[in-house]
Amino acid sequence: MDIVLLLLGFVLMLLGILGSFLPVLPGTPVSWVGLFLLYLTKAVPNDWWFLGITLFIALLVFAMDYIIPAMGTKKFGGTRAGMIGTTIGLVIAIVFPVLGILGIIIWPFIGAFLGELLNKADQQSALKAAFGSFIGFLTGTFLKFVVTVIFFGLFISTAWEYRSALFPYFND
Repeated sequence: MDIVLLLLGFVLMLLGILGSFLPVLPGTPVSWVGLFLLYLTKAVPNDWWFLGITLFIALLVFAMDYIIPAMGTKKFGGTRAGMIGTTIGLVIAIVFPVLGILGIIIWPFIGAFLGELLNKADQQSALKAAFGSFIGFLTGTFLKFVVTVIFFGLFISTAWEYRSALFPYFND
């Protein structure tokens, strides 16, 4: 059973990292569930303080992911249309990866700009608002990515520390 929990936790860690870029997956909570599954194994002793602190961080980052883009959009005079355009641009970048990793940066900006352009008559203010929406999106994505990678590192280091208990058949 420990191996199943370990493998499922590992898969959730990877999905959490992907979720830091994909708007449909809540990256940090998914990564936290992966950590939680590791601590449910019989090999790894329960550390409720660690799990509580990491859960708090995961939920805080999850909430901030909604607040940061809205703050960036509002600061630069953007609207909800710009935020929706950013999300549509990201989906386009993922579904049609023509520009590769660069597309994840370019398409959300184009989406924000077009969303603002559809909402406003002035091209200059639409560009400024799109920039704010885009900066907020990048900040939130970067924050999620950093936290999920740290969670993944904690997962790997804990699994490595208890490897002899997790894999008793492979001991010397």
